[in-house]
Amino acid sequence: MIRIAIDAMGGDHGPEVVIPGLDKVAERRPDVRFLIFGRDDLVRPLLAKFPRVAGVSEFTHCEIAVRMDDKPSQALRQGRWKSSMWKAIEAVKNDDADVCVSAGNTGALMAMSKFCLRTMVSIERPAIAAIWPTVRGESVVLDVGATIGADAHQLIDFAILGSAMARAIFAIERPSVGLLNVGVEEIKGQEEVKEAGRLLRESNLKTMDYHGFVEGDDIGLGSVDVVVTEGFAGNIALKTAEGTAKQIGEYLRAAMSRTLMSKIGYVFARDAFNRLREKMDVRKINGGVFLGLNGIVVKSHGGTDDEGFAAAVELGYDMGRSRLIDGIRRELESFHGRMPEKRGAAQDDSASEE
Repeated sequence: MIRIAIDAMGGDHGPEVVIPGLDKVAERRPDVRFLIFGRDDLVRPLLAKFPRVAGVSEFTHCEIAVRMDDKPSQALRQGRWKSSMWKAIEAVKNDDADVCVSAGNTGALMAMSKFCLRTMVSIERPAIAAIWPTVRGESVVLDVGATIGADAHQLIDFAILGSAMARAIFAIERPSVGLLNVGVEEIKGQEEVKEAGRLLRESNLKTMDYHGFVEGDDIGLGSVDVVVTEGFAGNIALKTAEGTAKQIGEYLRAAMSRTLMSKIGYVFARDAFNRLREKMDVRKINGGVFLGLNGIVVKSHGGTDDEGFAAAVELGYDMGRSRLIDGIRRELESFHGRMPEKRGAAQDDSASEE
């Protein structure tokens, strides 16, 4: 049984999207149970409309809901220990749930998750990992927005986190890992990226196949199973890909309705266009996983619909079933056990700067 804690008040639409999304998950995943946190007057009427969700759920009333425009510090002050977002995260900490899912304020969710769950030993900063559709299938890309800037050891941690996630959801024994760079040549790029590449080659980890540097076009081509970068570049790449998908969709719609012949052509090619539309549907890959914490938290896009929220919940379901946290801990211990002096030196330098 996979137990998923739900912040019902998160996102642009709150329970109006969350509860119908859970109904889709409950239909497809008979071994799921929900711990739902939110306002009684908004959630209970919807549970009455969706008895399948009500039958597999435990609901807890919360007076406080984190707003989408709240600053992380403000959300912590006002919502710690009592908001629906905090209660959902806390359920993971207390082992009442295997994973938490929220469509709420990203900054607030990350701040609360770090405060409540804490980062794993040896992890300095968590990362947000996204599933990316590619020509080959799907890849994991991280970080897509949690950490702006990263040193070599943080990039290596991201590689370990991402490979563990890829192994869990793609069932690949040794996922291929690439560092996003401005070129594939070893002499190119920032010193942090080049140093991370050197250390990954020298470590020769058994749990991943280090591919080397990859460029931006390699992400969509699926050249590797895991693409590693820092959050600034990763977030720009993610938003660019989402915008490009919408742009292509608009181009196709305009082209297919332009003339009578194009409309007739669309009729004959309808099945092909439907497959393309499904492949480019960003709702199908909704959900970013917070990695590096002592628990699994999945962030859904705030503006998604019920199908998109269901996809985020099912991603959390897969993470919980794979026992991702246990796998990450083993791999971090294996890597840092080989390089204790370098890691300790990096931590000492960081502490002295503070």
